[in-house]
Amino acid sequence: MLPIGYKVINSTPPAAIVDDASLTVAEIDTKGFDYAIVLVNLGATDIAMTALAVTESDTAGSGHANVTGLVYGTSTDIDGATSALPTADDDNGIFAFEIDLRGRKRYLDVTATVGNGTAGTFITVQTLLCRASEFPTTKTEKGLAGCLRA
Repeated sequence: MLPIGYKVINSTPPAAIVDDASLTVAEIDTKGFDYAIVLVNLGATDIAMTALAVTESDTAGSGHANVTGLVYGTSTDIDGATSALPTADDDNGIFAFEIDLRGRKRYLDVTATVGNGTAGTFITVQTLLCRASEFPTTKTEKGLAGCLRA
């Protein structure tokens, strides 16, 4: 067994195109993990997003507020520039949030809203929780349908 303590969450699985609406995103329970990477994957898009941010709360399902530094369009990116919301030109782009969970609130969520375009945007959100205090060992504990190891 490899000492890889991670769990994958399909926060927003592949679905129909979204236009002029907010995505439904599964809340992320970070208990037992020290780090999270949230990946927002865009497919074909014809419109800019109007919101893309990570929120947090101590209570499941309520009280979420934006996390300082994790709001596209206002926060500074890892290159030192002001981040920009995804635009109509970001087809097949991946937008990431890297989050040190130590000292954070337990529950995370993603706010993702697509503008009003001709068609809209294909979009998915995956979360990788890592640095587990107890290592998940089965594919189910890791949040996977299947897992191969070499």
